[in-house]
Amino acid sequence: MDTNQDTLLFRFASKSLKYFLLVLFGIAIAYVLSSGLGILKIIPILLYLLQQFLLPVGIILLCFITIAVIIESLR
Repeated sequence: MDTNQDTLLFRFASKSLKYFLLVLFGIAIAYVLSSGLGILKIIPILLYLLQQFLLPVGIILLCFITIAVIIESLR
């Protein structure tokens, strides 16, 4: 069997999910450090970034993952 049987869409969705979760983890670390160290001016910037950029990207990524799972199950 070939070890690389995944479709291009599935590989793209999994890599995108990996980097999306890494970005969320980085934002969570920045949020905790800024609130712990008393640098409260960065918190509205992080919340704006989450609402305006990462929420739509997360929804699109969820759609990619759903489509990739459906295509893989049909194969």
